[in-house]
Amino acid sequence: MKNFAFHKYGKFIITNVLVDKKILAGGLAMIIVGIALSAILGEATPIGQGGMTAEEQLEFLMEEQQNTDYKTLAGILIGVGFLLILISFGARRKKKGGVKRTEKKPAN
Repeated sequence: MKNFAFHKYGKFIITNVLVDKKILAGGLAMIIVGIALSAILGEATPIGQGGMTAEEQLEFLMEEQQNTDYKTLAGILIGVGFLLILISFGARRKKKGGVKRTEKKPAN
């Protein structure tokens, strides 16, 4: 219980959590950018009109497909960012000295 502390509202707080801050920051940045792109692409959805020619309909369908593809990429960006955040809680840095292994000579 030495790694835990009580918050004033009775919640547990973990005091000694090993988190790789660079990976965590990268994951948060990816999530923020992905959410921003999703919001921008949601606003820029192409809208069709009545009485469009065949060429305009084709162009509209291509723009709509492109917008859908960009939304998918933004979703993948959010997913990878979330994955990085999860990895950052399990990533531990190696100590400079590390554990030195000693090899035993086989007995003849």
